[in-house]
Amino acid sequence: LLSILDYLALMEVHVPEQPVVALHGRDATLNCSFSLATPFNLSDLTIFWQLTDTKRSVHGYREGHDQLADQAESFANRTSLFPAQLGLGNTSLLLRRVVVADEGSYTCFVRVQDYGSAALLLQVAAPYSKPIVTLEPESNLRPGDEVALTCVAYGGYPQADVVWQDGGGRNLTDNITNSVVANEEGLFTMTSVLTVVLEPNSTYSCRLINPLLGEESYASVTITGQNIAFPPVALWVTVGLAVCLLVLLIALAAVCRRKIKESCEEARREGMEWNSEERVNSSMEHMKSNEMEREKYNAVPPTGKRLLGLWGLFLQWSG
Repeated sequence: LLSILDYLALMEVHVPEQPVVALHGRDATLNCSFSLATPFNLSDLTIFWQLTDTKRSVHGYREGHDQLADQAESFANRTSLFPAQLGLGNTSLLLRRVVVADEGSYTCFVRVQDYGSAALLLQVAAPYSKPIVTLEPESNLRPGDEVALTCVAYGGYPQADVVWQDGGGRNLTDNITNSVVANEEGLFTMTSVLTVVLEPNSTYSCRLINPLLGEESYASVTITGQNIAFPPVALWVTVGLAVCLLVLLIALAAVCRRKIKESCEEARREGMEWNSEERVNSSMEHMKSNEMEREKYNAVPPTGKRLLGLWGLFLQWSG
């Protein structure tokens, strides 16, 4: 019946030409209106909202009352008109707590004296969480290695556009792989993987753009020297040089110790030889002095010797 009425439509019904964008979990108004040159009674007004593709009933109004017997279960307790504005030709529909499943085309049918209809598009949007960028692997990296940078954001809709750039602003989008997983509410977890050849001190940024909301979220990661390990060859060369240097220092210390010990022993021997020679020289000089005294005494006449003996006795007695 409604399809026939659609073909017989003579009254102009107005809806937005651009899609209606509704935030997930929020209320949305699907605008629809008509105009008549003559006044009308609300009892003569019939309004019918349905999904354009599936023809499922969203909301009905007839003879001054809502008609919800045929309403699809998914819309129960979530729809209403604007009763105070019906007489002004406002037949808009208020849809509460919008979910992803509500997205689609809606047709607004109106009848007073004539019939008219128009369809509009409802799109659902949800902002993504701030993305998180991780590096795999995170350690034991070497320059020239191929690494995977993963950018993850949650709870958004619809699928986001992902842009990867390096620190110089160069676009790296050609090297990415994107995947989307929906939760029970239909919201997406967006994952983007960028594969690059590792360079030290490099910055990579991931930017997610929600095409409906125009919102952007951003995250970046910088790979510094701390993330990069020595290549195995360089590591073993470094260890080998360190061992060689240690052995060289030990050998040098041993040589120095031996030289010092030899020098000390030589000095001790020289000191002993010098002391022996001094003692010999001192003994020889003492003997020579005694010999000279004896010669002087022997040269004195006998009478003088007796006088010297008496003089010695006198000195002993006087002392």
